[in-house]
Amino acid sequence: MQKPLSMSKTSVRLISRSGWLLTTLMLVTPALSDEVFAQIAPLPWRNDPVSNCSFVAPASLGTGTIYWTGACTDGKASGAGMLRRRDNGRTGGAFYGEMQAGMPRLGVVDDASGYRVGRFVNGDIEKRQPDTPARIEAFQAALRGARAVSAHFASVKNGSSADYYEGIAKLLEAQAK
Repeated sequence: MQKPLSMSKTSVRLISRSGWLLTTLMLVTPALSDEVFAQIAPLPWRNDPVSNCSFVAPASLGTGTIYWTGACTDGKASGAGMLRRRDNGRTGGAFYGEMQAGMPRLGVVDDASGYRVGRFVNGDIEKRQPDTPARIEAFQAALRGARAVSAHFASVKNGSSADYYEGIAKLLEAQAK
């Protein structure tokens, strides 16, 4: 016959505390939003089909082929520039702004529904409308991006594209005021 299991008061307290912690986790975990989990989920990296420069594109740009126009440092999009979606040769939405180590940092997504403005959060430009200083900062980043794209096209003697993106820069500049 086996002896009954005996526990010290310390063991009982540890088990009691562990049970409390487990119960708390079970109650709190379902309440965590998808945004919390999105922050720890890996973001999909893409490569520009021409330069092979790597980047993460804002989700609001969609799933078509996306090109980066701007600097590529250590194989990753960096600095001011533009991510542009193209579907079967037709232009789609664009992100104008700043990239850091392949990740969008701040800027504007310009698509058929208008502008989406702000910082890159949880895989996309934030959904909430930023306050006025943050909105102006995002449009200024987008302005720098559009001007960098215009300068790129001017440097490769593509005047019509340089002029087009300078026009985009002027529209963004008007929004930044």
